[in-house]
Parts: sequence; structure tokens; C-alpha cells
Amino acid sequence: MEAAENRRETGGGASLPTGPGDGKQKRLGDSPSMGGFLRRAKVFLRRMLRSKSAVIGGTLILIVVLAALLAPRLAPYNPYEMQMGNRLSPPSAEHLLGTDQYGRDLLSRIIYGSIVSLQVGVIAVGFAAALGVLLGLLAGYYGGWADRLIMGLVDVFLAFPVILLAIALVAALGPSPRNVMLALGLIYWTTYARTVRSSVLAIKEEEYILAARTTGAGDMRIIFLHILPNALAPIIVMATLGLGTAIISESTLSFLGLGVQAPEASWGNTMAFGLKFLRDAPHLSIFPGLAIMLTVLGFNLLGNGIRDVTDPKLNGRF
Repeated sequence: MEAAENRRETGGGASLPTGPGDGKQKRLGDSPSMGGFLRRAKVFLRRMLRSKSAVIGGTLILIVVLAALLAPRLAPYNPYEMQMGNRLSPPSAEHLLGTDQYGRDLLSRIIYGSIVSLQVGVIAVGFAAALGVLLGLLAGYYGGWADRLIMGLVDVFLAFPVILLAIALVAALGPSPRNVMLALGLIYWTTYARTVRSSVLAIKEEEYILAARTTGAGDMRIIFLHILPNALAPIIVMATLGLGTAIISESTLSFLGLGVQAPEASWGNTMAFGLKFLRDAPHLSIFPGLAIMLTVLGFNLLGNGIRDVTDPKLNGRF
């Protein structure tokens, strides 16, 4: 039943004529037409909505994104306003998640902290993906000394523990959100480079790549118009999962005092301040920790859902 449904959605890998009067056939998945793209997009969305993992993860991420976008409207208090008379108050009707050591509303600081976490995660992953994908494309397509040089750099970066390398880079650059983004981008590009290189090594031997060469297409056209679109699925999955990893790394660096600096709201530094009052006011560490956990869980579930939907072993040719 599932196989029949997959054949209906994807056309069963049916062949389409390449032009009027042309007897040659090509796979639907190889067609660059807008109609084919829209058809595959509809199939992708339909499968995503059937994936419980993707729906739950997407819902969690949507809540966090809306909280970040609507922070000024959703936050019940100014996250930087101190009320020393209400310091370390437990959760109550007035302050739903309690207050911190300076009497600042914890819910408001968590809402504003989502802005920092998403900003750092998106920019760091975007930088890492752009750098890693470019280098992976060059290494896989050209091979030779370019491949050895790039993969040698990858091996050097992978020889260091990720968090220690991040601490060293941020300590050298100085603690700030911008330097955290730069450090995380310089660390996580290696995963993208290795994965894309592996995909390119297989894709560049396909018949449609050889046909493009025979028609006189240049290397850049082949790389970016023929190879890259066919290697996007693993890149999207890695980027989605990488967002959760980047948020954890930012929170860790802020927890250690190397990321977002007080008084700016951040989940990591809020947890760090809460350690001093863990016995008397455990809510200071519990609620920011829950925010981190649910956000990372959302990205992981969404990434797993995308991987399951785009995996050809599970769904046939997408």
C-alpha cells in the first residue's frame, strides 16, 4: 500500500518526454521544470504533515519563533527592570515563572532570551553551511590537491574537541554574541564539507552530469545548477539538526561567561546566575533549562522528520 502511494505521489519514477517529437526519456526527478519542482514540493509537504516527528518538532519551533518575533508584546514585564523588593520570588500569579536575584521577571527574560538563541543558531549554522558546502563542492568535484587540502583542514579541525575549540576561539576573539556566531561557524563547517563531498563524488558520475559536460557547460554551471540541487536533502537535514547543536553551544558558552554578557537576556547566562541560588530558588535554572531542552528537542524532531521524508530508502525516489 505504501509503495503504491509513493508511486502515485512521485509519479512512480515515470519518464517524461524531453521535448516535442523527441523519443528520449528522462526521469521526473531530473527535470528542472517549475511544474516538476512544485509537484515535488507538494509531495514533500504532504509527507511532512503525515510525520508525527516533523509536526511535533515544527510546532515547538513555531512557538519559539513566534515568542522571539513577538517578544515586546508577549513579555509581561521589561526584562531589564529591577525590583529588588521582589527578588527571588517563586512562581506566582503576578510573575508566572518567578523573578531572579534582581527582581527581574523570569518569563520576560526567557522570552527575550529566545531572540539571542535563534539569532546565534541561525547565523552560525548559515555561516557553517555556506563555508562547508562550498568547500565540499570544490573538494568533491575537482579532487586532487584541492580535495587533499580541504579534507586535511577538516581532519585538523576534527582533532579538537568541539567545545574546547569554541572556548579557545571565543576567548581569543572576546566574549560577545557576534564572536560566538563566528566561532561556531568556523567549527561546524567540517560536517557539511565531508557530507557534501561524499554526495558530489557520487553525483558527478551520473549521466546527466556527463551530458552537461558534452554540451559545453562550465564547471561552475555544473556545480551550482546540476550537482548542488541534487545534494540539498542531506544539507537541509544537517542544518536543521545543527540549529539545536548551535543553541546548546551558545548556551554553554554564555553559561561559562564567554557568550552573551549581562544584563542582556540569554538562557545560558540566566542558568549560570541561578546556580548561586539553586537551593533557595531552583526555578532560576529549571525554567531556562526547559526552554533550551524543548527548543533543541523541536529542532531534532523536525530534522528527523525531514530525514525520514527525504530518505529514498523509506520513500523511494523523492
